[in-house]
Amino acid sequence: MQITEATTDALDFGKMDGLLPAIVQHVLTGEILMQGFMNAAAIKATLQTEKVTFFSRSKDRLWTKGEASGNYLELVSAHTDCDRDSILIMALPAGPTCHLGSRSCFSDDEHLATPVLQGLADTIHSRRQQGDEGSSYTAQLLQAGIKRAAQKVGEEGVEVALAAAAGDDQELLNESADLLYHLLVVLESRDLSLAQVLKVLLQRRQA
Repeated sequence: MQITEATTDALDFGKMDGLLPAIVQHVLTGEILMQGFMNAAAIKATLQTEKVTFFSRSKDRLWTKGEASGNYLELVSAHTDCDRDSILIMALPAGPTCHLGSRSCFSDDEHLATPVLQGLADTIHSRRQQGDEGSSYTAQLLQAGIKRAAQKVGEEGVEVALAAAAGDDQELLNESADLLYHLLVVLESRDLSLAQVLKVLLQRRQA
Protein backbone atom coordinates (compact mmCIF):
# COMPACT_ATOMS: atom_id res chain seq x y z
CA MET A 1 0.00 0.00 0.00
CA GLN A 2 1.28 3.45 -0.85
CA ILE A 3 1.43 5.72 2.16
CA THR A 4 -0.31 9.08 1.91
CA GLU A 5 -1.62 11.43 4.56
CA ALA A 6 -5.01 9.79 4.07
CA THR A 7 -3.69 6.25 4.70
CA THR A 8 -1.31 6.92 7.61
CA ASP A 9 -3.97 5.93 10.16
CA ALA A 10 -4.03 2.42 8.64
CA LEU A 11 -0.44 1.76 9.76
CA ASP A 12 0.14 -0.48 12.79
CA PHE A 13 2.07 1.58 15.34
CA GLY A 14 1.24 -0.73 18.24
CA LYS A 15 4.16 -3.15 18.11
CA MET A 16 7.14 -0.86 18.80
CA ASP A 17 5.83 1.92 21.01
CA GLY A 18 4.62 4.02 18.13
CA LEU A 19 7.63 3.46 15.86
CA LEU A 20 7.93 1.69 12.52
CA PRO A 21 11.21 0.56 10.89
CA ALA A 22 11.80 2.37 7.60
CA ILE A 23 14.16 1.24 4.85
CA VAL A 24 15.28 3.86 2.32
CA GLN A 25 15.99 2.67 -1.22
CA HIS A 26 17.48 4.66 -4.11
CA VAL A 27 14.60 4.99 -6.57
CA LEU A 28 16.92 4.92 -9.60
CA THR A 29 19.45 2.21 -8.80
CA GLY A 30 17.58 0.10 -6.25
CA GLU A 31 20.46 0.47 -3.81
CA ILE A 32 19.58 0.18 -0.11
CA LEU A 33 20.70 3.46 1.47
CA MET A 34 19.83 3.34 5.17
CA GLN A 35 17.37 2.24 7.84
CA GLY A 36 15.71 4.34 10.51
CA PHE A 37 12.51 4.61 12.53
CA MET A 38 9.41 6.69 11.92
CA ASN A 39 6.48 7.62 14.09
CA ALA A 40 3.27 9.18 12.81
CA ALA A 41 4.71 12.69 13.06
CA ALA A 42 7.83 11.71 11.09
CA ILE A 43 5.71 10.19 8.34
CA LYS A 44 3.56 13.32 8.18
CA ALA A 45 6.64 15.55 8.00
CA THR A 46 8.15 13.37 5.27
CA LEU A 47 5.01 13.54 3.16
CA GLN A 48 4.54 17.29 3.64
CA THR A 49 8.14 18.41 3.12
CA GLU A 50 9.13 15.64 0.66
CA LYS A 51 12.35 15.26 2.67
CA VAL A 52 12.75 11.94 4.48
CA THR A 53 12.35 12.52 8.21
CA PHE A 54 12.82 10.03 11.03
CA PHE A 55 12.21 9.93 14.75
CA SER A 56 15.65 9.95 16.39
CA ARG A 57 15.63 7.81 19.53
CA SER A 58 18.95 9.27 20.69
CA LYS A 59 17.83 12.88 20.17
CA ASP A 60 14.23 12.13 21.19
CA ARG A 61 12.89 14.31 18.38
CA LEU A 62 12.13 14.38 14.69
CA TRP A 63 15.28 14.36 12.56
CA THR A 64 15.37 15.18 8.87
CA LYS A 65 18.16 13.32 7.08
CA GLY A 66 20.57 15.95 5.81
CA GLU A 67 19.48 18.74 8.15
CA ALA A 68 23.12 19.30 9.13
CA SER A 69 25.01 18.08 6.05
CA GLY A 70 22.60 19.13 3.32
CA ASN A 71 22.56 15.54 2.04
CA TYR A 72 18.78 15.28 2.03
CA LEU A 73 16.80 12.29 0.84
CA GLU A 74 14.14 13.58 -1.55
CA LEU A 75 10.94 11.58 -1.18
CA VAL A 76 9.61 9.92 -4.31
CA SER A 77 7.11 7.55 -2.69
CA ALA A 78 6.43 5.69 0.56
CA HIS A 79 4.96 2.22 0.92
CA THR A 80 4.06 -0.22 3.67
CA ASP A 81 4.20 -4.01 3.73
CA CYS A 82 1.32 -6.48 3.97
CA ASP A 83 1.25 -6.26 7.79
CA ARG A 84 1.42 -2.45 7.66
CA ASP A 85 4.13 -2.40 10.33
CA SER A 86 7.18 -1.44 8.27
CA ILE A 87 7.93 1.19 5.64
CA LEU A 88 9.79 1.29 2.34
CA ILE A 89 10.86 4.77 1.24
CA MET A 90 11.84 5.36 -2.38
CA ALA A 91 14.08 8.42 -2.50
CA LEU A 92 16.61 10.44 -4.48
CA PRO A 93 19.71 11.23 -2.39
CA ALA A 94 21.25 14.70 -2.67
CA GLY A 95 24.67 13.33 -1.68
CA PRO A 96 26.25 10.57 0.41
CA THR A 97 23.69 8.99 2.73
CA CYS A 98 26.05 7.62 5.37
CA HIS A 99 27.55 9.99 7.95
CA LEU A 100 30.91 8.36 7.13
CA GLY A 101 30.69 9.78 3.62
CA SER A 102 29.73 6.67 1.67
CA ARG A 103 26.77 6.44 -0.67
CA SER A 104 25.02 3.84 1.49
CA CYS A 105 25.13 2.95 5.18
CA PHE A 106 25.52 -0.65 3.98
CA SER A 107 28.57 0.05 1.81
CA ASP A 108 30.83 -2.29 3.78
CA ASP A 109 28.92 -5.12 2.11
CA GLU A 110 28.79 -3.89 -1.47
CA HIS A 111 27.17 -7.08 -2.75
CA LEU A 112 24.23 -6.47 -0.43
CA ALA A 113 23.87 -2.74 -0.97
CA THR A 114 24.82 -2.27 -4.62
CA PRO A 115 22.90 -3.72 -7.58
CA VAL A 116 24.94 -5.42 -10.30
CA LEU A 117 24.89 -2.61 -12.88
CA GLN A 118 25.72 0.08 -10.33
CA GLY A 119 28.52 -2.09 -8.99
CA LEU A 120 29.95 -2.43 -12.50
CA ALA A 121 29.67 1.33 -13.03
CA ASP A 122 31.51 1.87 -9.74
CA THR A 123 34.31 -0.46 -10.86
CA ILE A 124 34.68 1.37 -14.18
CA HIS A 125 34.80 4.70 -12.35
CA SER A 126 37.46 3.32 -10.01
CA ARG A 127 39.60 2.17 -12.95
CA ARG A 128 39.41 5.64 -14.44
CA GLN A 129 40.32 7.32 -11.15
CA GLN A 130 43.32 5.04 -10.67
CA GLY A 131 44.57 5.78 -14.17
CA ASP A 132 46.51 2.52 -14.39
CA GLU A 133 47.45 2.22 -18.03
CA GLY A 134 47.29 -1.30 -19.41
CA SER A 135 46.41 -2.98 -16.11
CA SER A 136 42.99 -4.12 -17.30
CA TYR A 137 40.79 -4.08 -20.39
CA THR A 138 38.70 -1.34 -18.81
CA ALA A 139 41.75 0.82 -18.14
CA GLN A 140 42.99 0.29 -21.70
CA LEU A 141 39.61 1.20 -23.16
CA LEU A 142 39.38 4.35 -21.07
CA GLN A 143 42.90 5.35 -22.08
CA ALA A 144 42.02 4.83 -25.76
CA GLY A 145 39.44 7.61 -25.52
CA ILE A 146 35.76 8.17 -26.12
CA LYS A 147 35.85 7.40 -29.86
CA ARG A 148 37.13 3.86 -29.27
CA ALA A 149 34.58 3.22 -26.51
CA ALA A 150 31.79 4.60 -28.70
CA GLN A 151 32.94 2.37 -31.56
CA LYS A 152 32.68 -0.65 -29.26
CA VAL A 153 29.11 0.30 -28.34
CA GLY A 154 28.25 0.33 -32.04
CA GLU A 155 29.93 -3.03 -32.63
CA GLU A 156 28.24 -4.66 -29.66
CA GLY A 157 24.87 -3.22 -30.70
CA VAL A 158 25.23 -4.92 -34.07
CA GLU A 159 26.21 -8.18 -32.35
CA VAL A 160 23.09 -7.98 -30.18
CA ALA A 161 20.91 -7.46 -33.25
CA LEU A 162 22.54 -10.36 -35.12
CA ALA A 163 22.16 -12.72 -32.17
CA ALA A 164 18.50 -11.76 -31.78
CA ALA A 165 17.82 -12.22 -35.50
CA ALA A 166 19.54 -15.62 -35.44
CA GLY A 167 17.45 -16.77 -32.48
CA ASP A 168 20.58 -17.60 -30.46
CA ASP A 169 19.42 -16.80 -26.93
CA GLN A 170 22.70 -17.53 -25.15
CA GLU A 171 24.64 -15.37 -27.59
CA LEU A 172 22.00 -12.67 -27.21
CA LEU A 173 22.54 -12.70 -23.44
CA ASN A 174 26.33 -12.59 -23.80
CA GLU A 175 26.30 -9.77 -26.33
CA SER A 176 23.75 -7.82 -24.29
CA ALA A 177 26.08 -8.00 -21.30
CA ASP A 178 28.95 -6.74 -23.48
CA LEU A 179 26.78 -3.89 -24.78
CA LEU A 180 25.78 -2.78 -21.28
CA TYR A 181 29.40 -2.85 -20.13
CA HIS A 182 30.66 -0.76 -23.04
CA LEU A 183 27.76 1.68 -22.65
CA LEU A 184 28.81 2.24 -19.03
CA VAL A 185 32.37 2.91 -20.21
CA VAL A 186 31.08 5.54 -22.65
CA LEU A 187 29.02 7.19 -19.91
CA GLU A 188 32.04 7.26 -17.59
CA SER A 189 34.17 8.74 -20.36
CA ARG A 190 31.67 11.59 -20.65
CA ASP A 191 31.41 12.09 -16.87
CA LEU A 192 27.85 10.80 -16.93
CA SER A 193 26.33 8.19 -14.65
CA LEU A 194 23.98 5.24 -14.76
CA ALA A 195 21.74 7.07 -12.30
CA GLN A 196 21.32 9.94 -14.77
CA VAL A 197 20.15 7.52 -17.46
CA LEU A 198 17.74 5.87 -15.03
CA LYS A 199 16.42 9.29 -14.02
CA VAL A 200 15.48 9.95 -17.66
CA LEU A 201 13.59 6.64 -17.70
CA LEU A 202 11.85 7.52 -14.43
CA GLN A 203 10.79 10.91 -15.82
CA ARG A 204 9.41 9.24 -18.94
CA ARG A 205 7.47 6.72 -16.85
CA GLN A 206 5.97 9.51 -14.74
CA ALA A 207 5.08 11.67 -17.77
